[in-house]
Amino acid sequence: MGEAIASLPQQCRDAWAAIQNLPIPPDYALAENVVIAGMGGSAIGGALLQSLIVAECPVPITVCRDYDLPAFADERTLVIASSFSGNTEETLSSARQARQRGARIIALSSGGELARLAKEWSAPMYAIPFKGQPRAALGHSLIPLLGIAQELGWVSDRSAEVAEAIAVMETWGGEISPAVPAEKNAAKLTAAQLSGRIPFIYGAEHLSQVAVRWQGQFNENAKNFAGHNTLPELDHNAVEGFSHPDGVGEPLTVFILRSDRYHPRNGLRCEITAEILHKNGIAWEEVRPRGKSRLAEALSLVHFGDYVSYYLALLNGEDPTQIANIGHVKRRLA
Repeated sequence: MGEAIASLPQQCRDAWAAIQNLPIPPDYALAENVVIAGMGGSAIGGALLQSLIVAECPVPITVCRDYDLPAFADERTLVIASSFSGNTEETLSSARQARQRGARIIALSSGGELARLAKEWSAPMYAIPFKGQPRAALGHSLIPLLGIAQELGWVSDRSAEVAEAIAVMETWGGEISPAVPAEKNAAKLTAAQLSGRIPFIYGAEHLSQVAVRWQGQFNENAKNFAGHNTLPELDHNAVEGFSHPDGVGEPLTVFILRSDRYHPRNGLRCEITAEILHKNGIAWEEVRPRGKSRLAEALSLVHFGDYVSYYLALLNGEDPTQIANIGHVKRRLA
């Protein structure tokens, strides 16, 4: 898992080069809406894409993490079915519904039933060239989607932003890799602070789904309870829940993902929310991204969070690759 985390910058580089060569029918650009169907590590790429391009993309993007497509999905829809294994039952259900409704379809998969269906339907497919856990293949679930959006004319050329994000991750990754001792390694120090604690992650705008990613990585890699919430919404409800039960703050640490790109009012909300956390005796820490673009900011924090979850797994005495409870769910469903 450590090697997979370290490979994220190269994954992004390889995925960006590969997606340029995926032939996409020109009429796909006529789609009036997009549904990205996926679960877990295959869905987070779609969620990150949505948060990163929402201000520019002229077509609405919906992430479907379930068996059934939304009712609006029809022949005017582009459905991107993302399943690392190709056998995710919810995603296969959505893909088959997309076919029945006459939607345009693109598949992202390493093989399995989804790859077979894509070939049968003559649907474009990005073949994921990665061996490991789906959550460790984020470069192959996010970057191809960005390339597809660019190819279809929904966003401007993102080549420079992808290059910047890769460079930022490589630089920061060198500072927090396993070879760097704890006293000089921000990711190891953060994991040590979390030992025996419950992390909650708050993010806004293009970092809102990074907070989701952090939670998922703490859950799956470190086998650690965690949660997330989103600004500004949490200031309309969650802030009232900081007081009870007594001692609620004792096991908690809140991370506030803070970007200078936020709307000024969301920046102010980060400060005010931190004040209320402090008043209620809840530990909090601000974490800032690196890079100039939204993509670089998001991926730099994804990479940092991945490393923190990896080190926390080791502190918890857990194998960050194994997912026994998820395996149990799948066996029971089978």
